[in-house]
Amino acid sequence: MKNAFLCAAVVVLGCGFTLGQATEQVLWTFTGYSDGWGPKSKLLFDNQGNLYGTTEYGGSSSNSNQSCGEGSGCGMVYELSPQPGGTWTENILYSFCAPQNSLCPDGLHPDAGLVFDESGNLYGTTELGGSEGGGTVFELSPPSVPGGAWTETVLYNFCTNKVGSQCLDGQYPASDLVFDKQGNLYGTTAYGGSGHLDYDGYSGGGTVFELSPGVNGWTEAVLYNFCSLGQGKHCPDGADPSQGVTLRDNNFYGATSSGGTSNDGTVYELSPGPNGWTQTVIFSVNSKSGGNGPDGRVSFDPAGNLYGTLGYGGANEFIGAIFRLGGKHTYLAIPPPGGGENPQSGVLVDAKRGMLYGTTWGGGNNFYYGTVFEVAGPEQATTIYNFCSQPNCADGREAGSSLIEDPSGNLYGTTELGGSAACVDGGCGVVYEITP
Repeated sequence: MKNAFLCAAVVVLGCGFTLGQATEQVLWTFTGYSDGWGPKSKLLFDNQGNLYGTTEYGGSSSNSNQSCGEGSGCGMVYELSPQPGGTWTENILYSFCAPQNSLCPDGLHPDAGLVFDESGNLYGTTELGGSEGGGTVFELSPPSVPGGAWTETVLYNFCTNKVGSQCLDGQYPASDLVFDKQGNLYGTTAYGGSGHLDYDGYSGGGTVFELSPGVNGWTEAVLYNFCSLGQGKHCPDGADPSQGVTLRDNNFYGATSSGGTSNDGTVYELSPGPNGWTQTVIFSVNSKSGGNGPDGRVSFDPAGNLYGTLGYGGANEFIGAIFRLGGKHTYLAIPPPGGGENPQSGVLVDAKRGMLYGTTWGGGNNFYYGTVFEVAGPEQATTIYNFCSQPNCADGREAGSSLIEDPSGNLYGTTELGGSAACVDGGCGVVYEITP
């Protein structure tokens, strides 16, 4: 991967499927403060076909704590269960900061997706809150009896190791988590660490961290401090790795939204060694050549090619692009199809179909409220759904989450806004299913 290249994701993936429009079904419309709003996280299936996710706002604590914003709610974890007849029911598993003091020691604003362990416990992050206010990693344990309450435990409070205003152990964990085979958890913080960057009131360029379980609880270790190179606001090794990491062959891969040679972001690799972890920038993004601001987790196809999205840049300042890192020395970045703009959540690699699927936060045919797209062969990319196709955007708008897939090939995601319920800024968001 060290001599990788950046080229269009619209490459031959070994597929002859016909491209076309898809159908969308809204599985759940959030109604606001009591049952959550602002879902941006990736969804998660369990073995029974239930869906799990987080909302950044809302929950039962919506009017109990001024730290969340006046009446907005501190966020929650929810479960959606399929019912006969095609309907779904919602179960709020946990509402954050309800009731708590102004610091929200149990966490505040969960923005990322969740992950299960082998015992059925859920793990996630909150951007803020915790005993130090720098965010948390939390565990939710299922009830011992059916119908009981889930139990939340904070595994780690960021900003515990602090020098002045700099959180050396990381700050603002907004990423999904991943497990390794030994049961350790890994993620990223957007800020903090020992890096030299001081930007917009935050210190440090962000971190990749590991949480390891032990008899006395979980122990945090910083695997890499971004912005360890360069000086001032120049971080050639990258900064703001808020997208999380992908584990492949004992190495971690990810992206930073800024830093690199042009300060337009990087794609990086972390490799273990006898003296710790080594970070290598495998590509520095350049807006003049196709895009900037890599967003979302990176993903791999079976051949080892790496895919991701650039939230901005491309054909003009705002469109963004889809990219692939592979084995030829060529650079090309292609904007999302059909007028979609700002693909912020990476792409889903469907190896069985030989397809890529993704979402755009903006653009499309309906008031620029986002799309779902698919990519097949060379430059065979198309929009398969335009959000806000229904009156008042009842089908959702501004798709900020990455997609997941069920065994039948149906796609599932969330939109941050839209839906049939009245809410701040035009709807509280939806969970949707796409049938390609």
